[in-house]
Amino acid sequence: MARLPRLYAPGLTQLVLATFSDAASQALTPAAYRDLVRWIGEASRVHGAVVHGWCICPTGIALVATPGSESGLPSLIQVLGRNLAPQLQVGSVFSGRYRSCLLQAGLWVLHALIWVERFPVRQTLLSDPEQWPWSSAGAHTGSPGHKPAWLQQHVDYWACGNTPFDRQAIYRTRLQEGNTTEQDEKIAAALRGQWALGDTAFITGLGELASRRVTPGIRGRPRRKPVAPL
Repeated sequence: MARLPRLYAPGLTQLVLATFSDAASQALTPAAYRDLVRWIGEASRVHGAVVHGWCICPTGIALVATPGSESGLPSLIQVLGRNLAPQLQVGSVFSGRYRSCLLQAGLWVLHALIWVERFPVRQTLLSDPEQWPWSSAGAHTGSPGHKPAWLQQHVDYWACGNTPFDRQAIYRTRLQEGNTTEQDEKIAAALRGQWALGDTAFITGLGELASRRVTPGIRGRPRRKPVAPL
């Protein structure tokens, strides 16, 4: 079966997951993590992909970003792979193509940010996502951590509160609680299929904007149309 082209719609935020190959995962060093943070920022500026949230774990890189063009995110991920390959010298950096899904603002962006920043918790690396140094969690909660200048807060994050303290406190509570199991399962399913996450009106409206269909097709062979009698 031919693989689907990348899903893109102008102005819409995406959740991205690029999984490291086993060899790359084992070869990562603290220096590689620091370099990846820098390269994400450089590539986001060059290729016009605004990054709202990020996390680097031994198994992969997760981003929430709004690309300015259809090539923005593919180019960003390609830069990371090209830059990291000579440093690790393990062959392929990523295990296959990265996966992504479109997100409806006001409904799924915050859930996606929480999913990204709880990546190390799901990997059982620690229990408190704010303690992972290679993510945007600290930038959202006000705790110590990497707060690169290239990170741009999403409008949904700004809507969490009227002041920085309010936003940080409200977001911290949501981050510590995490998404519901159902929400995480929907995010994982959308990433696997590379579909869109949103309500019925959002999905319907994407029909004329997206680069391809945004929901799974009907399984099985198409139904035969009834044949009119002669």
